Amino acid sequence: MLIRDTDVFIAGGGPAGLAAGIAAAQRGFSVTVADPARAPIDKACGEGIMPDGVAALGALGVDWSKLDAAPFEGIRFVDAAGEASARFSQGAGVGMRRTVLHSALTAAAESAGVQLAWGTRVETARQGEVVAGGKTIRSRFVVCADGQNSPLRAMVGLDAGKVYRRRFGFRRHYKIRPWSPLVEVHWAKCGQAYVTPVGADEVCVAFITRDQHAKFDEALGSFPELQKRLAGQAQSGRMMGGVTVTRRLQAVTRGRVALLGDASGSADAITGDGLSLAFQQATALADAMAAGELGEYQRKHERISSLPRRMGELMLVMDGSARLRSRIFRGFRGFPEMFEKLLLVHTRTISPLQIGVGDCMRFGWSVLQG
Repeated sequence: MLIRDTDVFIAGGGPAGLAAGIAAAQRGFSVTVADPARAPIDKACGEGIMPDGVAALGALGVDWSKLDAAPFEGIRFVDAAGEASARFSQGAGVGMRRTVLHSALTAAAESAGVQLAWGTRVETARQGEVVAGGKTIRSRFVVCADGQNSPLRAMVGLDAGKVYRRRFGFRRHYKIRPWSPLVEVHWAKCGQAYVTPVGADEVCVAFITRDQHAKFDEALGSFPELQKRLAGQAQSGRMMGGVTVTRRLQAVTRGRVALLGDASGSADAITGDGLSLAFQQATALADAMAAGELGEYQRKHERISSLPRRMGELMLVMDGSARLRSRIFRGFRGFPEMFEKLLLVHTRTISPLQIGVGDCMRFGWSVLQG
């Protein structure tokens, strides 16, 4: 049931909206989260949370070790030209089914005192109030966390921006014991296949492609190592599909209204950073609300989002050219330290400036020699 007045009203009860609700409640706000769906909410995604996202999740009161989840220690890239792998240096990432994550965040939100209005559509949003479920609710802050196709974004005057790219993703689960402690990213001309452990005896396989007509089973033939491992293995649950969008908005705040999660812009799913970004944004937004104004959230949002956006563009260059990708993989083979350093940059362990000119020249030379 909706309450009539609340300090913070959040439209969207996915992981981003729930995380923001928990963070705001931790800072003493009364919070209402509304969503037209019913919990737990599922969505096609790679289901991996990078180490910085795991830390942010812990700050929200979610202990992944008590859930049906599986840690992963790093990343492995696999291509016909070779492979490259590296371990995280600041703790493990975690894979878990999207429904497991959503249930855990829902329980944490309820424990924090967040009012949850499932089955409630937000019809309009504006400064100081929303109309949800046919009722007008006054609110000090309004947060739009209603996804990449947010209908509320234009209503609050924050739709200005640009979509740079759309790709298409499919997700399927297999009942098989994870064969590696790393998230594997298999590369081919048709796209990328991600393998993430999500339990003691289950993996998530996500396929991302530029081709909207691509078929999951046909695409597996482009990843021979992966196809061999999955041959004859039982599938669990239904396959889901979705669109991954690279979008940048001119602003994510206006007055006391803020955008959050995919509604606030996004990097391509190739980065694997979607959930981690949402949790970090939620904390930054709660801090800004506690300070009484949202300008700092705008600045922090840009800092949080800029690195994944740049890393995504670099990886999509590899996606667009098989010849260049082959040279880069040979470069990694000749200079494996570069892949390790790039992973450190990706996980915000070091600054890109710390890679060093000498290392860049060495790697560039190894690519040219390939």
